[in-house]
Amino acid sequence: MTGRVAAVNLGIVTEAAWAGDASGRSGIDKRPVDGPVLISVDGVAGDFIAERAHHGGPDQAVYAYAEEDAAWWAADLGRAIGPGGFGENLSTYAVDVTGAVIGEKWQVGSALLQVTKPRTPCTTFAGFWGVPDLIRRFTVRATPGAYLRVLREGEVGAGDPVEVVERPGHGVTIGEVFRATSLEPELLPRVLDADDLPEPILEKVRRRLASRG
Repeated sequence: MTGRVAAVNLGIVTEAAWAGDASGRSGIDKRPVDGPVLISVDGVAGDFIAERAHHGGPDQAVYAYAEEDAAWWAADLGRAIGPGGFGENLSTYAVDVTGAVIGEKWQVGSALLQVTKPRTPCTTFAGFWGVPDLIRRFTVRATPGAYLRVLREGEVGAGDPVEVVERPGHGVTIGEVFRATSLEPELLPRVLDADDLPEPILEKVRRRLASRG
């Protein structure tokens, strides 16, 4: 089955006590929109980002999460989770996001995107859902979704196919990087094979390995 974009979601301004920005605002509440949306190196046009020190930027211009993983969470929590419920820009269908290889390239609409790193759960996410132990549960589940950089800007809309056009031979996946940097440090040496990872992550892994001798 060909993977596709199930929805393109844009963040709205949310003011709440749990919001991560110093002003008490967050863009984690993303809602599906109609029609194609321009995606550039700066991110998704019209998407609100409050805390740019930790969100947005070239290595995390776009965030993708799989509908199949969202369905697992909906069943586990016993409540509906619609498109954008994870703060994702792209809700995907029939795309193995957790199994995506670091550095692989996706043709989506007229844009060319590249998988960069997994998402790290934060207190803003837990507050948005109202689940106090969400960081622990999200970490154990280890289906974090994938950040993407934009290699060629273009328009993306719901229904567009997601085609993997290039995949690095190292085979290190989003899921492996997430598990290595959280609950399975024995995987850390393998992470260094993924030279497409953003340098801050590679440097963090090198330091952790050095500290272990």
